[in-house]
Amino acid sequence: MHQLHHARFTLPQPSRSGRLNTLWGGLFGAAGLIVVLVFLLRQGPPRIEQGKKSLTVYCAAGMRVPVEEIAKDYEQKYNISIELQYGGSNTLLNQLQVNKFSHADLFLAADDFYTDKAVNDGLAVETLPIAHQRPVIAVRKDSASQINSLEDLLQPGISIAVADPEQAAIGKAVRKLLEKIEIDGTNRWKQLEERVTADGVFKPTVNDVANDVTIGAVDAALVWDSTLSMPKYNENLKAVLIPELESDPDLISIAVLKSSLDPTAALRFSRFLTARDQGLRTFEKFGTRPVEGDVWAERPEVSFFCGAVNRRAIERVIEEFQEREGVVVNTEYNGCGTLTSQMKAVANQATELGFPDFYMACDRYYLDNVRDWFQEDVDVSDVEMVLAIPKGSTTVTGLADLVKPGVRVAIGQPDQCTIGALSRRMLESEDLYGKLKEKQKADGEIVVEKMSSALLVPDVIAGHVDAALVYISDVLPNIDDVDIVRITTTSNLAVQPFSIARTSDHKYLARRLFRRIAESSKAFESAGFHFRLTPTRNLSPEGGSL
Repeated sequence: MHQLHHARFTLPQPSRSGRLNTLWGGLFGAAGLIVVLVFLLRQGPPRIEQGKKSLTVYCAAGMRVPVEEIAKDYEQKYNISIELQYGGSNTLLNQLQVNKFSHADLFLAADDFYTDKAVNDGLAVETLPIAHQRPVIAVRKDSASQINSLEDLLQPGISIAVADPEQAAIGKAVRKLLEKIEIDGTNRWKQLEERVTADGVFKPTVNDVANDVTIGAVDAALVWDSTLSMPKYNENLKAVLIPELESDPDLISIAVLKSSLDPTAALRFSRFLTARDQGLRTFEKFGTRPVEGDVWAERPEVSFFCGAVNRRAIERVIEEFQEREGVVVNTEYNGCGTLTSQMKAVANQATELGFPDFYMACDRYYLDNVRDWFQEDVDVSDVEMVLAIPKGSTTVTGLADLVKPGVRVAIGQPDQCTIGALSRRMLESEDLYGKLKEKQKADGEIVVEKMSSALLVPDVIAGHVDAALVYISDVLPNIDDVDIVRITTTSNLAVQPFSIARTSDHKYLARRLFRRIAESSKAFESAGFHFRLTPTRNLSPEGGSL
């Protein structure tokens, strides 16, 4: 068999004709092609290489100078190429809308209107704030034209350059402000538009209009105040501030795009660019007013104190957040009495070491105890308190049965966990707490106190007690082994707030985690919570009121 097989596939000898050689070559080529095709079909579509070594940033043209400097610094430190593509903020957004599969990673806009729109349009996920800037009039320092007001700017014979509001953020910002002001039935934007059309020009970016006034092609231009801090313009141009352009400053921001093949790498560069000890220094150097910003760390580690009742709802959310962000969230689940005692111990040492960056309490009762150490907070959810009883038992049918002789009861320890504190409050409102304590004093084995809500239901399942005051979220995973007795009182709800510590160096990272929590209603509802948030609800960027 071996010899026959060998003879059948012996290659033609060189002495054969060229035609025969060509025939054999074609046959072997076809066979090889078939093998390759079969291999590719088995392999499936090409796989995208993970750990991308370059990032593509769509960047507002007016931010070119600071972003280039930051990108160069990042490239040198971390050996990752940053490819920058420039244009007006709206032009770049339009490009992303047209080409959703461009694999661009980040979108930096001169106004957060555009990054917010990218999120709302399903093009982006996270947004990170960078800095503020305002519109001003730019004129040459040696200009003979006396332009000190909007009236001066609108005089016949004054040529003006303005960025197209359909392409650039500065144009949109100016139009928005001037449309609100009417003189003799005509809004100021219409007047400016007519003047630009008559003696000036609309341009696609803020840099284009700044260039025009620099070279003397026009008498004045409307630009960002930060534009005049750029080296190309600050020697020759000056700013004219007018009240019509005074308003809340526009916010420069960066968004992580859904098209990114490596969102973790994109977030890492975004954190570098928006860190107060890295990229924000550069933005400030070039005339913008940076937000507070987080402290830079290639892989940040943050501390999260989380009341034990929240664990089933939030644990998976934290795991996914860590993976996407490339950060470590050191989460401590415990009774809130224990957690707040730890906070107080740290505070008494006059050190920030060990203090949590953020805290999600089992109830507001325990946030109020440490309120001065936290800034803004938001109620995320609430959970009902119920009585858990052994399956099929009729010994306990309401709160009043807890104080009956011989009824074995488990409650939370009021100084160590929220369920204990809330149980005490609820029983006091029903005039039952004192009676229960008397019963405990008479027979300590009849009334037991636990350090955590998670320890109460197991006592019911094991038959050690006739009833336990618990969160319904702790009962639902064990519904085959216990029954639920609903409590008819106004004080049977625990409300879970999320808050950020004033001392945290990672407040913006905390807000991004909060955003993920706000988008996780199903996780909370399936765990037995009532969810209070909407995806658009957010914590204020500077720690003020909501």
